[in-house]
This record gives sequence, structure tokens and C-alpha cells, in this order.
Amino acid sequence: MARRHATIRAVTFLRRVTSGPVRWRLALCCSLSLLAACSANPLSRKYEYEEELVLDTDGSATLFVNAAVPALVALRGADLPLDPSARLDRQDVRAVFESPVADVVNVSLSRRDGRRYVHLRLDVPDVRRLSEARAFGWSAYAMTPEDDNKVRFRQQVGASAVRPVGEVGWTGGELVAFRLRLPSRVAFHNAPSREILRGNIIVWEQALSDRLTGVPVDIEVVMDEGSILKTTLTLFGLMMLLVAATFAAFVAFVRSRGRTPKA
Repeated sequence: MARRHATIRAVTFLRRVTSGPVRWRLALCCSLSLLAACSANPLSRKYEYEEELVLDTDGSATLFVNAAVPALVALRGADLPLDPSARLDRQDVRAVFESPVADVVNVSLSRRDGRRYVHLRLDVPDVRRLSEARAFGWSAYAMTPEDDNKVRFRQQVGASAVRPVGEVGWTGGELVAFRLRLPSRVAFHNAPSREILRGNIIVWEQALSDRLTGVPVDIEVVMDEGSILKTTLTLFGLMMLLVAATFAAFVAFVRSRGRTPKA
């Protein structure tokens, strides 16, 4: 009975809104569109494990890792406490990811849905060697030049550690993501979404259950060899030099006119 009354009230509210002034109807449409966009946008989703690779055309990169502690234990075999009330040491988290091929710049912690999360930033001098790090050994990285001044990047993610973690509050709908932020125009990518988000961002999503069982993720991108940022900065620098040269020529011209003898 209570559910029936709630349904009747909801229908009555919708009738009032849709039959009301135009501004109310417009507000309702905008709200529904915003909710739909947020639910469909990969940038607004929450993941149990996420790698975001900010890649440069020379192979260097900045890597961000955001992960629940149980996901790190299950997927990468990290020795971290699963109890959310236990003390979590940042140095222990750093030790999981530190390696000769990746330098941990920052480590922070948070909580969500009754689980502990870690957030890291790493500097990677050469992404092609990143698989030498234990934390990223499940991936094979390749970056090769192509014809027409193109570069092909490929990351193949293989099996996980498959370490049991027990009951940690997972419902079965959790997601894993591998995100690429690219420096130049993208000529090809194989992301299932077929989308390139703002700022040349491409996302490969996978169900956590599939990642636990080792279902592979094949990431492939072909991009321009020249960086958009570097090209923009070069053009800006040339423009500044041109402006400076023009101003210097104008000052020299004015001074030369000032030294002209009067008749």
C-alpha cells in the first residue's frame, strides 16, 4: 500500500511539472539529460582499479593509479591489510609500486563504500620498460614508429595475481579501467566505446570479475608523432619573437627619424 501511494505521488508530481509553465518542463529535461550524461560518461565513473597513462611522444609518461586495497591485493598480489579499520602505511603502498623503471612521486589515501583506496602518481622515463616493474608486470608495452609521421602504442594486459580476498563488499558490478591521455591527434584506436573524450582521452573498461579471471585487454592507438602542446608552444614562441623583432624595428625607425637633421 505504501509503495502504491508513493507511485501515485510520483505520477502526480510528473503531471504537474509537465503540464506547468515551459520553464519547468525545460528544467526537467535539462536535469534528466545531465543525469544521463553523468551516468554514461567514463570520466565520472568510479572504478575499483584504474590506471591513467599520460603519454608523451618520446615514450616518457606520467602514470596515475587509483585502486581499492582489496583490488590491489587480488589483482597484483600486494601485501596490504584488507581490514578497512587497520592502519595503512603510505610507505608500504609506495613499496608495492616503486621500481628502477618507475618513480613514485606521490601517495595519498581515501575511503569509499567501506573500503580503503590508494592514489599514486608515478614518473615513467620509458613506458616500454614499465613491464619490468612488479606492479605492472601483467602488461606488455610497445611503442613503434609508423609511416606518415605516426606512432603506434600498444598495451596488452594479461593475467592477474588471482589472490583471494574474501568478503570485501563487492556486489559484482565493479569496474576496472585503463585510461590513455595522448599528446597528439589520434588516427586510430580500438577502444570498444569508439569514443575520444575531451583532451584526447580514451578509456578501456572491463568488469572486475573478468580482470580477476585474466580476460585480456588489448589497447592499441595510432597517433601523430608531433605533440600538440609542443607544436602550440613552438608557434607561440615564434610569434613572440616576431612581435619582439617588429617592435625593435619600429623603435629603430623612430630613433633614426629623430636623428634626421632639420632643414
